[in-house]
Amino acid sequence: MAYSSKKMQIVFASAECAPFVKTGGLGDVAGSLPAALVRAGAEVIVMVPKYATIKDEYKAQMEHFSDFYVSLGWRNEYCGLEKLEHDGVTYMFIDNERYFARDYPYGFFDDGERFAFFSKAITESLQHLPVGFECDILHCNDWQTALAPVFLREFYQGLPLYDRVKTVFSIHNVAFQGQFSDTVMEDILGVAHIPAAASQLRCDACSVNYMLGALRYADAITTVSPTYAGEIQTPEFGEGLDGVLRERSYALQGILNGIDVAGFDPATDKRIAANYTVEDRTGKAVCKAKLQEELGLEVRDDRPLMVMVTRLTRQKGMDLVMYALDRILAGGVQVAVLGTGDRDYEDGLRYFQHKYPGTMAARIEFDPALSQRMYAAADMFLMPSKFEPCGLSQIIAMRYGTLPIVRETGGLKDTVRPYNEFTGEGTGFSFRNFNGDEMGDAVFRAARLFWDNRDAWNQLVTQAMSQDFSWTRSADKYLDLYFFMHPEIERPAAVVEAAAEPKPKAEVKPVEAEPAKAEPEVKAEVASEAEAEVKPAAKPAAKKTTTRKTTAKKATTTKAAASKTTAAKTTTTRKRTTAAAKAAAEAEAAPEVKAETPAVEAKPAAKAPVKTAAKKTTTTKTTTAKKATAAKTTTRKRSTTTTKKTTTKAAATKAEAKPAAVKEEPKPEVKPEPAPKAAEVKAKTKAAPKAEAKPEPAKETPVSPAAPAEEKAPSKKTSVRKATAARKRR
Repeated sequence: MAYSSKKMQIVFASAECAPFVKTGGLGDVAGSLPAALVRAGAEVIVMVPKYATIKDEYKAQMEHFSDFYVSLGWRNEYCGLEKLEHDGVTYMFIDNERYFARDYPYGFFDDGERFAFFSKAITESLQHLPVGFECDILHCNDWQTALAPVFLREFYQGLPLYDRVKTVFSIHNVAFQGQFSDTVMEDILGVAHIPAAASQLRCDACSVNYMLGALRYADAITTVSPTYAGEIQTPEFGEGLDGVLRERSYALQGILNGIDVAGFDPATDKRIAANYTVEDRTGKAVCKAKLQEELGLEVRDDRPLMVMVTRLTRQKGMDLVMYALDRILAGGVQVAVLGTGDRDYEDGLRYFQHKYPGTMAARIEFDPALSQRMYAAADMFLMPSKFEPCGLSQIIAMRYGTLPIVRETGGLKDTVRPYNEFTGEGTGFSFRNFNGDEMGDAVFRAARLFWDNRDAWNQLVTQAMSQDFSWTRSADKYLDLYFFMHPEIERPAAVVEAAAEPKPKAEVKPVEAEPAKAEPEVKAEVASEAEAEVKPAAKPAAKKTTTRKTTAKKATTTKAAASKTTAAKTTTTRKRTTAAAKAAAEAEAAPEVKAETPAVEAKPAAKAPVKTAAKKTTTTKTTTAKKATAAKTTTRKRSTTTTKKTTTKAAATKAEAKPAAVKEEPKPEVKPEPAPKAAEVKAKTKAAPKAEAKPEPAKETPVSPAAPAEEKAPSKKTSVRKATAARKRR
């Protein structure tokens, strides 16, 4: 039974969280996603270690909420909960100075113990939350919180408070897994005596893997982009965990990250030199000139400025950058790089700065304010990652009107649509293989567009800035997952409406479009049928000799079809059988034949002898009948049983009329040929009313008149061959 009054209550655990502590994309996600979930109607508590590096202004706002001890192997460690309300989200900071009062969040010899404590403290804290908050979802992120689902299952299962808790584990980068010596199994984790836990945590004979434990114990697994979710199930990107990820692929899905669109807004950002909007980007030119001056580059608006804000590691594609940078700088593209990392890459960037003064700038430091100015000032943003789970830099760059140049991997492929020079679509530039030449080519594709077609460039910038990368859409997908795991909780009305609004629109559009599409479909069918019948009539004019071979076979069928349309027409226009109406019909039919006959028979009239008169008459009948059939295709479908009977009689009558026409035609010479044709048309128009007047005897005479028509066909073929041979001899 659904609880209509209960909200979805989520504990979101992360080792870093902006604005308190941030070293990468995880901090941005933990700082933005919980706020979006709160706006969507959920209740969220974010748990973060209380690092010494957190600014004092935030520490002063913290309120001591609770404290208790956490058992970790043979030790009992103090754990304090410091509560802070910030932008509508409740934060609980895990306080333990022995583990977290350090200058930097990671990179210490005892990281395995530090974050095992953090995971155990998270699970223990679920008993010490504010009154009325009963955790429904425990959402853990990366290896630093990966042991929480393991501890929850092995040490807390069966307790009423924990039975309802479902666990979600998010992979932000599968390359960082938390691998440690298996001595921690008993000394720190305390699970060596539990065979199931010990076997599922062990990754080899002497090591344990924290992330492996989460992948096997969590109820659901997510990662930060759909493409990356598929990539990590392959040996190339799975970093040794692809096997277990394939096993649990049914529980794995990729949900694309968003950004804080209010914090990254060029219209209101106070950290940049001048504000601008997608409609008025004059401020961006000011930002570019100011940054060029600040970094010691030539202040020129006719040169594209390409920047990188990144960790200087192989994963970020620095091998490709070192390979192609000489070519890029020599080609007239300005480059500025901000970041720290491997010493070889740092020294290489300094070398290029010395070689290309005024064109290359390297800032080997960590400066968030400068990175913001670079996002706003640059024309292009280079991100050639070897692999990239999601990536936020390319999204921020597009937000500021800086076109990204990326490799098609992970979230880069999901967020950047490559420019199509033929349609103008796209939001940036991309290349596929991890290759320095391909990266250089992509850079110069962008540079040439900047130099040669500024209108197309500006349109591409507009498209990039217009993309929606807010957390609203992503938060809704996470809520879909949460409510799927807790079907007994009723989704709030506001969330249901927000999620349901697009769906009816998507469903209604096809329904409204169906009636409009129905008519063209019928017309298309009629047109195709008409074309199928008209084309054979057109071919005799161009290739008469070839078509005449099949005239005998088609004669009976064509006449029957013409009879059907004639009978249908007489059925539709019933009781209009006066002499005046008949005369008018004959007058209309005769000019049509006269008008069509010259077009079809102009060449044969000049070359063929008198013997071909019978063949011409047959061809004229066929052409006239086929055009009548094409014009009355719709009427043909309406024929009833009575019409079929009438048609049969009409076919018999016409078949009888044909021999008479053939006998009369050989007598006159070539000039009086049109006269017998008009007589034939009159015979047709008179035959139809007679067939309608006497429908009953039609059953008795369908076969006998048709036989002579078929018998005479061979003689016509013989005449055709003789006429053709005569023309060749001439």
